[in-house]
Amino acid sequence: MRVMVLVKATADSEKGFFQTPETMAMMEAMGRFNDELEAAGVLVTGDGLKPSSEGKRVAFDGAGRMVIDGPFAETKELVAGFWIWNVADMDEAVAWVKRCPNPMPGPSEIEIRPFYELSDLIGDGDAS
Repeated sequence: MRVMVLVKATADSEKGFFQTPETMAMMEAMGRFNDELEAAGVLVTGDGLKPSSEGKRVAFDGAGRMVIDGPFAETKELVAGFWIWNVADMDEAVAWVKRCPNPMPGPSEIEIRPFYELSDLIGDGDAS
């Protein structure tokens, strides 16, 4: 199964990346973790995202489109980075996330969301 693993943004991540001994140690630990994911055949891709101040949103209302410049207010709703993994099941994804170094200097959260697969959209042919 494929999952997207979302590293939730924090007030610190929204300030941008600054090279300090702590952030460099965190990046090195994350690099080692990514190497483990790759060696296990789990990692498809992943990356960090710049702060929302450098982003834009496009709001849709019928045929209308409105561009909204960042930064975006609700930090807890933002994503600071992501991975796409191939795992056997959600339990495996959770086990990998539990091994992940803390991606932020303070408290943080990682969310795991499965992708829709073709079988989810068209069913398995069983009409019961």
